[in-house]
Amino acid sequence: MIGILKRPIVTEKMTDLQEKGFYAFEVEKTANKIVIAQAVEKKFHVTVLSVRTSVHKGKGKSQMTRKGRFYGRTPLWKKAVVRLKEGDKIEFFENT
Repeated sequence: MIGILKRPIVTEKMTDLQEKGFYAFEVEKTANKIVIAQAVEKKFHVTVLSVRTSVHKGKGKSQMTRKGRFYGRTPLWKKAVVRLKEGDKIEFFENT
């Protein structure tokens, strides 16, 4: 179940939303909201209130990267934005 979470998404916008209790992860394409919530709770020992998911389609690569008659594409991926209970926190980077 923990293999569902691929990586955290750390951007400027998500860093601002972390103060409000929202965290974003790239997840498996086949994962549903219930499984994502269980994986986050088990891995980080927090309480998940809600999960929002979105599927991002892959972009086409330029004509210069063409191999034979096929054009290249980046893969599609799924993002999950998780809202935690007030007071819970996830530390992605340890303070050194």
